[in-house]
Order: sequence, then structure tokens, then C-alpha cells
Amino acid sequence: MSAGAVMQGEADKLSRADKDQLVRLLYSEDQRKTDIPRLGEDSRGALEAEREGDQNSPAGLEDLGDNRLEDGRSSKLAPSRPSSPLHQQLALQRLQVEELKLQLQRDKLHFEAKQLAIWEQQWQHAQEERVQREKEHQHEPTMEKMLQLHPDAGATWVGGGYINGMSEIVYLPTRGLAWVLAPVGYVLAFIIGGLFFVKPMRSKSYVTMMDPLQETYGNTMGTLLFLPTLIGDVFWFAAILSALGATMSVILDIRGYLAIIISACTVILYTLLGGLYAVAYTDVIQLVFMMVSLWTCVPFALLNSATESIYYTAVNEFYQVPWIGKLETEYLGRWLDELLYVALGSIPWQIYFQRVLAASSSRQARLTSYFAGFGCVIMVIPSVLIGAVAASTDWNQTSYGLPTPNERGESSMILPIVLQYLCPTYVSVAGLGAIAAAVMSSADSALLSASSMLAHNIYRKILRKKATEKEVVCIMRVSMVVFGAAAAGLAFLSNSVYDLWFLSGELVYALLFPQLCCVLFIPNTNTYGSAAGFLFGFLLRLLAGEPSLKIPPVIHYPGCSLVDGVYIQLFPFKTFTMLLTLGTIVAVSYLVAFLFKRNILPHGWDVCSVIKESEASVPLPEIDEQAGLQINIVYINPIEIHT
Repeated sequence: MSAGAVMQGEADKLSRADKDQLVRLLYSEDQRKTDIPRLGEDSRGALEAEREGDQNSPAGLEDLGDNRLEDGRSSKLAPSRPSSPLHQQLALQRLQVEELKLQLQRDKLHFEAKQLAIWEQQWQHAQEERVQREKEHQHEPTMEKMLQLHPDAGATWVGGGYINGMSEIVYLPTRGLAWVLAPVGYVLAFIIGGLFFVKPMRSKSYVTMMDPLQETYGNTMGTLLFLPTLIGDVFWFAAILSALGATMSVILDIRGYLAIIISACTVILYTLLGGLYAVAYTDVIQLVFMMVSLWTCVPFALLNSATESIYYTAVNEFYQVPWIGKLETEYLGRWLDELLYVALGSIPWQIYFQRVLAASSSRQARLTSYFAGFGCVIMVIPSVLIGAVAASTDWNQTSYGLPTPNERGESSMILPIVLQYLCPTYVSVAGLGAIAAAVMSSADSALLSASSMLAHNIYRKILRKKATEKEVVCIMRVSMVVFGAAAAGLAFLSNSVYDLWFLSGELVYALLFPQLCCVLFIPNTNTYGSAAGFLFGFLLRLLAGEPSLKIPPVIHYPGCSLVDGVYIQLFPFKTFTMLLTLGTIVAVSYLVAFLFKRNILPHGWDVCSVIKESEASVPLPEIDEQAGLQINIVYINPIEIHT
């Protein structure tokens, strides 16, 4: 292809005025060899003639006429009125600029071809390694096999702490049905998760919830962010053990600590031996068994002679205040705080994302999320009815006697107490099986959640990057035993199943949810902002106090009051802490980036390499812009080519 044809192709990209001028510069290969030197000589002659004041133009000078291209070939220059030598010099420089553009295009295509070749080699090498690993470990349990999705993720959330805790909260005279926020919160959580979190988490093929955090903030910060979710899983597992232990101690008449130990050993052994695959295959069976058993117990409890009609006691005070509860104006802030806490704090959990990420498609993941939310509402109905029955019972007419469970401080065991004293023996045993099934359906997921993140995000990514799948699975099994023992010890120290269940997400909501939102939805947040938000949020939450853990508040928010020797925060401080953490992450991230980019802070202080990493890689569009900028400079400020 001739240079004229190439220049004609490039002319299509120029404006009309530039096209007209470029047409005049198109020559054949032979003519350019003779015309360009002659134009240079004529330009120098014209300059000398102008200096001498001669009005006659130099011989042989040709103007750039209005000739156009015909049949894809360049036409000859027609003689015309002589033009300025400076104009011809600029025309020659324009020709040089066009040649420079073509050279840049060729260099870019060459670079892209080399890059594609490198990527193809890397992809082929990765495929060969994957096939080899599959052949070597096809019979071994792997991380992916341990995180299989089950069609109903609701079985994971409806655990022993959930069904026991909801009965407890309905029965308590100071709470009632108005404070049963978990079902509504779960519906909102799963809808929000399906709408906004499924797609960005699945688009990059993450294995655990911690992967995007480590990818954005680094392994060290990822390890720090692992602590809230680890504490949350341990608290949640402790609530599960406490629920099962309370049920066994009431129905089987054994000591509470012994019941917790037996429960912990059963769950850990169950998860170690069969939980790797049972998480995927047995949750539905456990869920169905739990629902059938609890619904079997409900009619016997409702029809017991010691129980008043729950329709009457819902709005009338009989044995205690109405079980439907009452929301006073001064408690509205706390009520909204707890609702938002359940709705948003239930999203950043590995037990949720291990189901979502293992789904066969994004559509299935969303449907699983939506159905799980409504399933949680349906499955809480028996627990609510049992709590209402307990609030409507004259305990003096039962073998339990007086004082009432609330006066004895046994509100956390109200569900097994109702099964034991208001139902026949064979029915109460079925109820125990229901609670055990609920425990099994969520206990294995809780252990698997914490152990999988420890093995994958801490051990494999930080401690031992070349660990084999067999080694990772071994670490998971060891961590299951350790976490199970820690949860059992925590269950010994708590008197309320609901408090344990509620506390399981405190740090997750205040610290981890803002971090996950920043990673997925707010660009350019960095490690400095993440660390500042984590420390600031943790400090705020700690200073607000926690009555369940006997931590007195240092910060007294508006409405804080002392009730029976315990400080009660009526201000929505949990959501306030979460929002401040989110704002701190964004503000510090952008502030630090601004200070480094403006050289207000020396780049040597950038220990997290946030600015250096962003400057190291320049995408191709930016290269094109830089090249275009250089061309414009040459065009605006022409230099003398012929000396």
C-alpha cells in the first residue's frame, strides 16, 4: 500500500478543513521524491526574494490547488498563484505530524499484539495447571466443595438462637411482639443483598466475603477486618449452643453446663464428619423436621387448661401485660436502630455469601436470597405463638409452679419450658428434636463460615501462600474445634439467648458493613481510610457500653437513662456509629490521596503504596491522550524541519 493510500485513510478521521488541506499534500511515491526537495529550495528562495523586496515569485513555485483524489489515487499539483514560503513550511510540518500519528498507531497495535500473546500464554499455562490439580485432587475435599449452595439459605439463619430468642422476646413483659424485629429485618436484608450485593460479589468470582476487602485494602488490613466477623460467628454459635443446652437441661433434666458441653461436642463432631457435605444436602431435611415438630407442639400448648386465649391476652392484661407489646415514643429511636441493625447488619456474613457465591448463576443467587427472607418470616410463627402462650399461662396451675419463669430469671428457656410443662411428654421430645434440627441447620454453617475464612483468607493468603487444598482443609477442621470450644465457653457466661444472638452482629454492623459498602460501591477508598474507620468505629462502639457484657457507657448519648442500675441508650447509637465509620473511611481515604498527590506529604510516607500503585499502571487510553497532547504541541508550535 502506498503512503498516499495510508494518508487517505487517516484523512477520514480529520475535520473538513483539515481534509481539504491534506488532499493538497497527497503525492505519488515518485513525485514526492522530487517535489518535496524542490519545495524546500523554493521556500528558501522565496524568503530571500522577500528580503530583497522582489515582487516576482521564484520560479518553479507551485501553490496547493483545489485538486481532489480520483479513483483512490493522488492527483498532481496544478500550478497556481504563488503562496507564502512559511505556508509551505507549515504544510511540510503537517505532513510530518500525520506520519507521526501513523507511527504511534503502529506502535500501539504492536504493543497490544504482544500483550495479547502474553495473556494467551498465561491463560494456557493456568488451564494446564488447573487440569493437573483436578487430576491430583479429584477425590479430596476442597474449599469449593465445602461451600456448596443449598436451595434454601433460610435454613442457615433459622437456628436455635432465632427460634428460642423470638419466643423469649414475645414473652418478656418489657418487650412483646412489637420488638420482634428479626423477621422483618431478615426480609429487608435478603432483598437488599439480592438487589445490590449479589452482582458485584459474583462478578469477580470471589470465594469468601473477605476476598474483596483483601483485594482492595491488602492482606494486613484484611486480617484486621476478619476479627469482627470471627467474633460474630463465635457469638452466634454460642447462642445456638445456649439454646440447645437450655432445651436439653429442661426436657432431659440435666445440668446446664453439661448440656452445653454435650451440644458443642455433638455439633463439632457432626460438622467435622459430615458437615463438609451435609451443609449442602441436609438443611432441607432439618428445616422440614423443625417446622413439623414445632407446629405439632403449638396446638397442645394453645389448648392447655392453664392457658388463656392468646387473642384476649394480646391486648388485655391478665397474668401479665399484653404480649403484643407497646412502642412508646421515647423508645422509637432505639426501635429504629435495632431494625436497621438487623436489616443491614445481616448482610456482611460469610454464611450468606458462601451460599450466594456458590450459586450456579446470578439469577439463582438472587432468588435464593429473596425466598430465604420470606422463609424466615414463615418459620418464626411457631416461636411467636409459643411466646404468646407463655405470656397467657397461669403457671400456678402447672407442675412448674410459682414464681413465674420471668421472676426466676429463666426467660431464655421459655420455649423448652412451654414444651415440657404444657405439652405431653412425647410431644415435648418432638419439640426437642425440632430445636436440635434448628441447631444443626445453622451450627455447621457458623463453624464453616469462620473456619473457611481463617483457612482461605489468613492461612492461605498470608501465612502459607503455597498451601495445598488438603492442608487448607486440615486447617479448617482444626479451627472448627477451636471456635467450637470458644463458643461453648461463652455460652456458659450468658444468661440470655437473645442477647447472645443480638450481640453476634454488633461489630459486624458497626465495622464490617461500612467497609464492604466502600469496597463494592465507593471508588478510590484505600487502606488508610479503612484503618481509620475501623479504629474510630470500634472506639465509638466500645465507649457506648454494652449491658449484656457488663460494660458501662462512657459516652452518654441523648436519652441515656439509668434503669435498675443499668444504663439504657435510647439514641440510635449503633446506626450512628456505622454512619460515622462509613464517613471516616471515605473522608480519610480521599484526604490522604490528595495530600500525597499534591506532594504535601512525601511519597516515602506512603507505607501502604496506595499512590504508587495507582501511578504504576497507565491504561492505553491515557497513553493515547498523552500522545495526542504531544502532537498538538508540535502542531501549535511548529519547528523548522529543513535547515
